[in-house]
Amino acid sequence: MQNLGEWNERLPGGAPIWIAAGAILLLILLVLRLNALRRRRIRRQLDPRRITMKEIDGMLDGSDFERYLHRLFAELGYEGVFKTNASGDFGADLIFDDRYGVRTVLQAKRYAASNPVGLSAVQEVYGSKRVYGAQRAVVLTSGRYTGACRKLAAYNEVVLLDREDLEAIIAAFKSKRPEEAMELIEREPEEAPRELEPRS
Repeated sequence: MQNLGEWNERLPGGAPIWIAAGAILLLILLVLRLNALRRRRIRRQLDPRRITMKEIDGMLDGSDFERYLHRLFAELGYEGVFKTNASGDFGADLIFDDRYGVRTVLQAKRYAASNPVGLSAVQEVYGSKRVYGAQRAVVLTSGRYTGACRKLAAYNEVVLLDREDLEAIIAAFKSKRPEEAMELIEREPEEAPRELEPRS
């Protein structure tokens, strides 16, 4: 058996460099493994079959809600479900094709019921339609909407799905009734109210 001195002479750069390189490689592999385990844990935690409204309300930020909806919509059977980047999403968090091939942009808002979603959600998702070549726009919240938000959505044919709708979608999915969930998601927008003032 050769001793350490002979190995040190044969290795280019000496044994300490190779030991350090091995330690760095081991550290990189450990970090990659921990990241893979973390991603798997997050995916398991956001499993649409297990998630309840209580867990949605307890999510730390909107990005967990967006990832959950991405999985839910994919498992419902929608084609081309794509989650946009957190920054620079142009007002859309998810993009998908509905059952009829209609490209749809969706903005997700994880809000408390006491903090209703306002006008900006409709403005942003409506603006994102052209960016993503979509024909439909949807806002889905775990909360409620202001009256002004509902009115603007109706004028711009943006579908608003609120807490009750989300609960019904989740219940239909868990009961293996995806068509029922899709009917809610794909419903027509509310009819716009008549204009209050005549045009001049």
